Amino acid sequence: MATTNDLKNGTVLNLDGQLWTVLDFQHVKPGKGGAFVRTKLKHVLSGKVVDKTFNAGVKVETANVDKREMTYLYRDADAFVVMDTQSYEQIHVPAETVGDAENYLLENQDITVGLHEGNPLFVELPPSVVLTIEYTEPGVQGDRSTGGNKPARLETGHEIAVPLFITNGEKVKVDTRDGSYLGRAS
Repeated sequence: MATTNDLKNGTVLNLDGQLWTVLDFQHVKPGKGGAFVRTKLKHVLSGKVVDKTFNAGVKVETANVDKREMTYLYRDADAFVVMDTQSYEQIHVPAETVGDAENYLLENQDITVGLHEGNPLFVELPPSVVLTIEYTEPGVQGDRSTGGNKPARLETGHEIAVPLFITNGEKVKVDTRDGSYLGRAS
């Protein structure tokens, strides 16, 4: 248990049996009345974001989320098999939990998995990854006033927009948060 005065970004709360992550919080002390804490909460499983207000000093139940470094091994039907780098224990993470992160996952890649009571809640990738361009059309010069983009298929099968000068087989850096092209990888 913690009070609303102890809230920080990233804290996981257990509200009515559901887990919520604190995205943003603000302590407010109006001229009249008691102080309160305005928060923006994200549901851990569904990703739904809601605003919730708590009175200052109210006790809230926090959830113990264990973030572990793991290695992605392979995909098994509708789950992803990951291995704990400390204990070498393998666990199956459901595809719904992995979500869009699957677009940037390569075998033997290190990831962070959040666990609550042994159940995987979320998967965190590094902010950027280096992937190889599997296929893209050759860039055509002319017919544009600024630099253009073209679609390119990554080795994971996901498509992103890249500049016209990128060719097949090149390694590029991709932002895992929004899927944008960050540059060539050296």
